[in-house]
Amino acid sequence: MLYTTVTPAQKRERFRELLAAPEIAQFPGAFTPLSTKLIQEQGFEGVYISGGVLANELGLPDIGLTTLTEVATRAGQIARSTDLPCLVDADTGFGEPMNVARTVQELEDAGLAGCHIEDQFNPKRCGHLDGKNVVDTATATQRIRAAVAARRDPNFVVMARTDIRGVDGFDAAVERAQALAEAGADVIFPEAMADLSEFERMAAALDVPILANMTEFGKSELFTRQQLQDAGVSMIIYPVSLERQAMGAIERLLTTIREDGTQQTQVENMLTRKRLYELVDYTGYNQFDTGVFNFEVPGTPNS
Repeated sequence: MLYTTVTPAQKRERFRELLAAPEIAQFPGAFTPLSTKLIQEQGFEGVYISGGVLANELGLPDIGLTTLTEVATRAGQIARSTDLPCLVDADTGFGEPMNVARTVQELEDAGLAGCHIEDQFNPKRCGHLDGKNVVDTATATQRIRAAVAARRDPNFVVMARTDIRGVDGFDAAVERAQALAEAGADVIFPEAMADLSEFERMAAALDVPILANMTEFGKSELFTRQQLQDAGVSMIIYPVSLERQAMGAIERLLTTIREDGTQQTQVENMLTRKRLYELVDYTGYNQFDTGVFNFEVPGTPNS
């Protein structure tokens, strides 16, 4: 009922445990607070909050147009709706090192378990697009040092994402990742690896965990959990999968309504009212206070 009873501090501790575990952790990308209910119910270890998805939900492209306030607010709404640790995309940190420091503290206050900060120029581009530009190593490491220095909870995970693989090649990505780890990054997010061997070589070159981004229509093949675990990857994100699936279903429904004049043929594909009520826990609210909730849930006893 209401929001999670697991504190942000407990979620951060859990995130640290997951990163240290021998088993790989999977973090599907949530695009609404409600979608976290399904992620948690399915037994996933955590929730990812994509900056691209947050921008798309505002009707914007993923090119650095969202603000820290917008990201922290929506990410906080998502994080408080689940018991799972949530990792959020903080893009380039929303400015210079002092802005990066403020970003980390705002995200801590919003209840996030960690964030990743990338080494692109601002405004940035989606990591799997061509034509990216990255900052020099000094600037990239300065961002990470600022983030690490600013956090008040030592368990808040500061992850460094590098996009240099698509600009200067794999060897440059390894060199950049090592510098970011030396600057204090807890985890490295090497974007747009070409194949499993690159993930394996990246993991072997570092003393910190690495993340794999399994986004559809990107530069990397959609490897399985076992393949990535065998390559030395510690966690996987699926940043846009839920949003893409949901928007595809919405588009099909709207086409049906427009062409048929009714949604009847699509009803069987919808989440039922009973199932929706289960996800938002109407019954729990009823048990808490029948004066607040005073109607029956279809499919439950006495209905």
